[in-house]
Amino acid sequence: MVLTPEQRVTLHGFNNLTKSLSFNMYDICYTQTKEEREAYLEYIDEQYNSDRLKKILKHVADIIGAHVLNVAQQDYVPQGASVTVLVSEGPIVEVPHEAYHESPGPLPESVVLQLDKSHITVHTYPEYHPDEGISTFRADIDVSTCGEISPLKALNYLIHSFDTDIMTIDYRVRGFTRDIHGHKLFIDHDISSIQNYIPDEVKEEFDMIDVNVYQENIFHTKCKLKQFDLNNYLFGYTKDKLTGEQQAEITERLTLEMDEIFYGKNMSNGSPGVN
Repeated sequence: MVLTPEQRVTLHGFNNLTKSLSFNMYDICYTQTKEEREAYLEYIDEQYNSDRLKKILKHVADIIGAHVLNVAQQDYVPQGASVTVLVSEGPIVEVPHEAYHESPGPLPESVVLQLDKSHITVHTYPEYHPDEGISTFRADIDVSTCGEISPLKALNYLIHSFDTDIMTIDYRVRGFTRDIHGHKLFIDHDISSIQNYIPDEVKEEFDMIDVNVYQENIFHTKCKLKQFDLNNYLFGYTKDKLTGEQQAEITERLTLEMDEIFYGKNMSNGSPGVN
């Protein structure tokens, strides 16, 4: 269903569609020793503690035009953090035309539209391999809205808020609303791909795969960095401290780890395998 700003549908009552964005990012690091691993986890805990995550979610609330009702946050022991933000309808200042088009959202500026009771959450998951020196940090962000604007308008800001090697992004529109004639609307904006909400300069950095079920209003995109520089994955030192053989071995381990996360499978010989 294609809508232009001039063709907005007059609804019967409130817009009851629920639009949910799930943004998952992964940061991979090679930590050769226990001390390196502990230092990396300490760095991650400091870099993405609940206070910083709360600021990120409040910017998301601004972008989608939400009024923050309540914030719950927690830093966990030994590591990890969670923040939940409950939001409600914000005042309607103006109707930005870009809300009706597939395009990246602001970085960040306030885009205020009608929004009812919704929520924004983030959870972090530091993790490491018991034997192979791989440490992985994952953050899961969920933005669920009821109203006119899509939470996809917050995606550009979320991408720029994290250092990420791999992203998996899901978007789904659920429920229905009605126009004044009783006709059901199962989606109120045009969308062909989540990729259209990601800036071109970001898309150039990633390999991307789409898996979409258009008839069900379900959209999925996953992304993996194209360029690999070993220096970006060593914590506390650079590759010139390693022999050529060590560099090759660590590179193989890291790229296998990223491929497995990207394809969602345990792999052998560099090709998708069976779980």
